[in-house]
Amino acid sequence: MAHILKACTEEFKDCDLQDIAQRYIQGEPSISRIAVEPEAISPRIESEQTEDKSGTEGTVYYDIRFHAVAPIDGKRIQLIINLEAQNDFNPGYPLLKRAVYYCGRMISSQYGTVFVKSHYEKIQKVYSIWICTMPTKKWEYNISSYQLIEKHLIGHTQAEWSHYDLINIVLVCLGSKSHKQLKGILRLLNMLLLDNISSQEKQKLLEKEFDVTMTPHLEKGVAAMCNLSEGIERRGELRGRKLGEEVGEKRGELRGRKIGEKIGQERGEKTGRKALSVLLQKLMQEGRKEDVDRVLQDDEYQEQLLREYHLK
Repeated sequence: MAHILKACTEEFKDCDLQDIAQRYIQGEPSISRIAVEPEAISPRIESEQTEDKSGTEGTVYYDIRFHAVAPIDGKRIQLIINLEAQNDFNPGYPLLKRAVYYCGRMISSQYGTVFVKSHYEKIQKVYSIWICTMPTKKWEYNISSYQLIEKHLIGHTQAEWSHYDLINIVLVCLGSKSHKQLKGILRLLNMLLLDNISSQEKQKLLEKEFDVTMTPHLEKGVAAMCNLSEGIERRGELRGRKLGEEVGEKRGELRGRKIGEKIGQERGEKTGRKALSVLLQKLMQEGRKEDVDRVLQDDEYQEQLLREYHLK
């Protein structure tokens, strides 16, 4: 997360990575535990809101949400950061509008937790950072930022920037390359989320290339980060499909190894991918993050859980 903040936020771009990780990120990140949708407002001063659910809508959770403090002009300002891993770049609505809604919810939900009555001066800036694993071709390997700006229609009087600099959306788009072809944050995220290598190999790369000292706690975090999206599975199938077209029944990658042939492609997409996707979602909802990592690496264990959940 420190690398993401340094690469994607104005507040942390000049900060040392160790300082970001150890001094500026506050508390434990909430992973798929804080809901997005609204509920009736009730006083919750200084308590982290764990579920904002509407009685008429299903609960949708932020992938990751956490607090951070940023050193600005000798002062520390409070930030709320949301990280989302998004596979479907065109889900039937503009993705940026969903990001705007998430930011709006993070602003409005501060009433009763950060401020009450008319103390709007206490509103904290929010970031919603979207890591898109499968964007369209023209968006591949782009990082774009969207925020409020001041535009003068008549006159030139300027407001204090911090009074309206409260919402920032960042789209981080990955793609079909290997991490070895990339640099910086794109290299790191591509390796973590998309490259078909084991969690252990990723940990070694984090230590060697990004100066990350691995701890048991961080190892679990790597496993969770690896499985936030289904990009691993879906990209593996695309690769396997291409190999299947070229070499027929030769072993491809993961469940995509036989999808290359037309019949195998249709069968694999309708059965294996759908069943595995449902299984991974159920495991993440139940908090079984270690089992998610094991399922992606151990075919026998994957088969066992598919049968237990009656998905096969």
